[in-house]
Formats: sequence, structure tokens, C-alpha cells
Amino acid sequence: MESTIVRSVLENDLYKFSMSYYYQRTTPEGIGTFSFNDRNGMKFTPEFVDLLRKEFKKLETLALTDEEFKWCLSNIYFIPQCYFEWLKGFRFNADIIDLSLDEDGHLHIEAKDLIYKVTLYEIPILSTVSEVYYKIYEKTEPDWAYIDSHLEKKVAISNENKLRFANFGMRRRYSREVEDHVTDYLTRHAKYFIGSSTVYFAMKYQSIRPDLKPIGTMAHELMMATAAFMGPKEANYYVMCNWARIFGGNMGTMLPDCFTTRVFLRNFSLDMAKLYDGVRHDSGDPFEFGDKIIAKYESYHIDPMTKSIVFSDALDFDRALAIQKYFEGRIKVSFGIGTNLTNDVGTVDPLNIVMKLKTFQVNPRQHVYRCVKLSDTPGKELGDPDEVHSYKVILGLI
Repeated sequence: MESTIVRSVLENDLYKFSMSYYYQRTTPEGIGTFSFNDRNGMKFTPEFVDLLRKEFKKLETLALTDEEFKWCLSNIYFIPQCYFEWLKGFRFNADIIDLSLDEDGHLHIEAKDLIYKVTLYEIPILSTVSEVYYKIYEKTEPDWAYIDSHLEKKVAISNENKLRFANFGMRRRYSREVEDHVTDYLTRHAKYFIGSSTVYFAMKYQSIRPDLKPIGTMAHELMMATAAFMGPKEANYYVMCNWARIFGGNMGTMLPDCFTTRVFLRNFSLDMAKLYDGVRHDSGDPFEFGDKIIAKYESYHIDPMTKSIVFSDALDFDRALAIQKYFEGRIKVSFGIGTNLTNDVGTVDPLNIVMKLKTFQVNPRQHVYRCVKLSDTPGKELGDPDEVHSYKVILGLI
């Protein structure tokens, strides 16, 4: 019953492991619920749900191998050995994945457990939904000639303009086969391809390109969980302080837009601006965002060219190049490009699916709080509407 979709515990985003360790250190009794959201509101069938359930069951067979363990100790050095010793004993449990259809055929998925464990479910669940939909349910096939011709154009843009980028595409990939093929192509042809957020493929292709690295730091869930039990006003600052304490200056890219960049900049104090290497852009206008970040550094008399921005919001290579040219000589930039790499296959449109933290309970004796994400892009807000409104009032956004 070996999985054909997710075949390794390391087939997950790097930031899932860093956040898992963070939770072990800060809220080891914390309980999280992750909830699936199909932004397109597609309709599915009971047969599709049965296929998903079988694939989720196969995740239980995965275990960190001795080879993977040794590689992690050498290459993910900012997470200590004790974590990977724990990870060797970790197993997915399909029983905690609540899967159903509503009366209109919309797909509902939730997973609830100790947050340092359940955070590891999000990316495998999303990639499984995507691949089951295309390859098993819809029975489509990628156009490999289309994929390679488009990769050639993308790589040319990167190579000619020294555009540094990583693959951020596991969650909405067409299939494992496509992500593997794309990573192989980029490894062999893209001079400024720096690595993959999918740890397994960073490991696999490091044998060809020793400079390739697993890429990632943190996701919105960290701030969402923190704000749930202590309020949103200082959640960014609380996370920044704890993250720096736990990782000692490594993993120094902060994610600012969970409660809007406007709110983050209030929390981005001089000490944190100096301590962190830079920030990641994930919503809103990238040009306005960068201008605001540069202005903040300059207000502290910090040379922005000593800092960086990672842009990762629904990018293609033309868009990335426009951003790079705009900020040339003003601040260092790099790019995380996902769906445009792993689900640009010429035969289908990518699914618009996410899975976000819905509730958080700091320990079993405390209240269960609803989680909220605001974002810099209207319409990307997540959470109970009343709770979203409350956050906006508390933060002075309305």
C-alpha cells in the first residue's frame, strides 16, 4: 500500500519542520485544527472522497529513513538533532483527517491534533488532493513538450537576468512526477536556481548541485496561533522574539502580512529590523510593499542593501523580473515561485486550494480560540467573519 503521491516524510515544506520544532519549544501542549478551503467552490463526488481516503491512509506507511536523518543533521543544521530523532518516530494518522462532502458536493477536510504534529499534515493533504483530482479522478496527463518549452523560457529569463529563485510548488503541484521533472530540469539548466521548499527534492538534487538548499522559514499559522491566545496587537513581535531565541539568528526571514503589513511595521522595532535578514512578501502590491519596507529600514538608518525581500505571491517569471528591475540597487531580492513551475502543464488549470489554521488551544485546559488571517489582499482574509471584524477593530484597521 505504498503511496505513489507522497513517498517520504521529507516530502514537505521546510517551514513545516521549523514551525513544528518551534511549537515543541513554545506550546508543546498546543492543539491546532487545520481546515481545507477550495476558493473556487468546486463540486466533487463520493468516489473522489473514497480515492482521497485511500491515499491519506497510505501516508501512515511513511517514516524518516536513516539516510534522510543523516542528511537532515548536515543540511538542516538550525534544527537540533533531538527534533529529527523525534521525527524518526513520527507517523501520520489518517484517523485524524476528517473528510466529507456537504449536500452541495463541496469538499471539507479538517485535521486536529497537537500542533507540532498536525502542522505536518497540510502540505501532503493539499498535494494529494491536487494529484488525485488530475491524475486519478479526471484522468488527465501533462503535456511534457509544453512543460519543457516553457521551462526553457523561464530558465532563460533567470539566467540572462541573474534572477535568484526557489521552487515553492509542492502544495498545488499537478503531480509528484511533474515536480520531480521540473526540479531536475532547473537543477541542470538554471544557474540561479537556489533550492526547493520541498525538502525531499532539495536532498535528491543536491547530489547534482551541492549548492542547492531546502528553502523556507515560517508561515502565517505561527502568527495566527499566537494571536489566538494573546491577541493580535503584539503577536508579530512575540513571534519574532521567540523565533530569534529558538533559532539563534538562523532562518532570519520574517513574514509580515498576516495582520497586514501596516500592523507589522508597528511591531518591527529597531532591534528586530537589525536582527532579521529580511522579510517575505506574500500578498498585496509587491512594489508598494517593497517601498514601505525600504522606508522602514531607512527610518532606522539601516542600509536596505544589507537586507532582502523574498517575493512569493502568485509569481511567474515575467512578474518576478519586473519586481527585480524595480528594486535593483535598492534592496536585495529573491523569489519563491510555486504553481507556475509545478502546475504549468498545458492541459489543466491549477486548483485554488489552501489549508489554514482554523482554531488553536494553547493547552487542553484552556479555551479554544478561532484563528484569523487578514492579509494585504482583499478577499484573502480567513476566519470567522465576526472574528475578522473584531481583529480589524482591535488593530485600528476600521
